[in-house]
Amino acid sequence: MHQTVYNIVSVTDAGLVMSTYINPTNARPIAVFDSGVGGISVLKHIHRLLPNEHLLYVADSIHAPYGNKSATEIQARCFAIAEFLIAKDAKALVVACNTATAAAIDQMRTKYRLPIIGMEPAIKPAAAASRSGIIGVLATTGTLQSAQFAALLESYGRNVKVVTQACVGLVECVERGELSHDSTRALVKHYCQPLLDEGADSIVLGCTHYPFLKPLIQEAVGDGVVLIDTGAAVANQLKSRLFEQGLLAASNQMASVNFWSNSVSANPEKVITQLWDESVKVANF
Repeated sequence: MHQTVYNIVSVTDAGLVMSTYINPTNARPIAVFDSGVGGISVLKHIHRLLPNEHLLYVADSIHAPYGNKSATEIQARCFAIAEFLIAKDAKALVVACNTATAAAIDQMRTKYRLPIIGMEPAIKPAAAASRSGIIGVLATTGTLQSAQFAALLESYGRNVKVVTQACVGLVECVERGELSHDSTRALVKHYCQPLLDEGADSIVLGCTHYPFLKPLIQEAVGDGVVLIDTGAAVANQLKSRLFEQGLLAASNQMASVNFWSNSVSANPEKVITQLWDESVKVANF
């Protein structure tokens, strides 16, 4: 498809003529979605790295967590959300959910032509960070049972022992904004202990909800254990893809962030404001 590129010529204070090529499609937004609010942890990394980009975020909270759903169900949700965001003129999609990435990203890339960035549990960096050769993975059941996770273990887990722990209930704690409640702390400790018992000294946060529980997880495992969050790596990958395709926004663009949620909570804005660290308005999805 042909894209019009404008040549903007300006004169600086020093009298120099500056020429800048502006592709008008660069101003289009980046879209991010998750089974709920967890993907906001990835959105924050993207916003820090690409502060001039317009961002759209959809929290599919009424269907959270995806970890206990079939691949067919997850694919249907991903297609529905993608259609909504593409209709908002998104120039790229970030699937900020490990389970959705494993279940649907190949199908999404076949169906849609725009750049689509997904998640994967960080087995490789966790293995590199481990001194004991034992790494732990905290994730949803769906992620741990996926073919993608099995492939990661085959590729990067051969020379280390990988101990996995499905964390039923942690997603729901984050969805409710219960980041420091005693009940959440007890659940975190319950799931971390088996990894410590096996000698894990690096632990992968294999769900985008879990970085919001990082203080509780670090408290449970101690300062000697390294926690691996993949949000920054995803943001870097997104930036690279946008650069390669000439889709990065102009450096002087005043960016906006827009949120949608289908949460049955009486006040989803309260939780999203809590996680985003800034007051936001949330539209119904």
